[in-house]
Amino acid sequence: MRELFLRGSGMLVLLILVAILAFSATSCVRTGHVGVVSIFGRVTGQTLTEGIHIVNPVATITELSVKTQEDKERASVPSKEGLIMGLEASILYHLDPKRAAEVYQQIGPNYAEVLLQPTFRSAIRAITAGNSAASLYSDARETIARQILDDVARQVAARGILVENVLLRDLQLPDTLKHAIEAKQQAQQEAQRMEFILQREKQEAERKRVEAAGIKDFQDIVTQGISEKLLEWKGIEATMELVKSQNSKVIVVGNSRNGLPLIYAGER
Repeated sequence: MRELFLRGSGMLVLLILVAILAFSATSCVRTGHVGVVSIFGRVTGQTLTEGIHIVNPVATITELSVKTQEDKERASVPSKEGLIMGLEASILYHLDPKRAAEVYQQIGPNYAEVLLQPTFRSAIRAITAGNSAASLYSDARETIARQILDDVARQVAARGILVENVLLRDLQLPDTLKHAIEAKQQAQQEAQRMEFILQREKQEAERKRVEAAGIKDFQDIVTQGISEKLLEWKGIEATMELVKSQNSKVIVVGNSRNGLPLIYAGER
């Protein structure tokens, strides 16, 4: 009995060791992450995609996120005129999965704090210092955001970080400058409105001129087609119509030039 007990205990211990060994040789990488494999502190350069993997039991797996991440920055930045403005900006980025082992080895898991954030702050100040406050406050903001994006991406892409977008969320100008910019924009809009009104009035005047010219041309054509004989004939036609009227009693039509009056007396 004792021999059977010892044999059973040995089998149980062996099974436990096998289970522990199998468990330690299995690694599961979460969704949206990659696993960097290191053995006794040395990065092997191997990366594991999301899912279950069989690995060296003595290997250590460090997960790094490859999802899109956002870093927000609030800073006081100078303009081209030397004015200090409050700026809120965001940068969207993600880790290049193919270079995760390199980033982990050369920078570490906190690569955003070590590399991305300082580069982002520096680019913001450099780009805003080359632009006027009015351009930051106007539609040129998108162009400035693109310049910041290009500057940051150029510096961190070589280190394995891919920048997706830069967003300028808020800009706080001094009140006096803000009012001055708004007044200038309002004046420009008013000038554009007056220019539109003047253009519309010019078009209306041109339309009336063309209409008057058309009426004059019509009158000239009609005048050229009317003769004295035609007028006399039209007068005779009108007289005959009056003769046919039931209300007509006496009609006298005289022509002072030919002295031939036409007299008609209706029935009494």
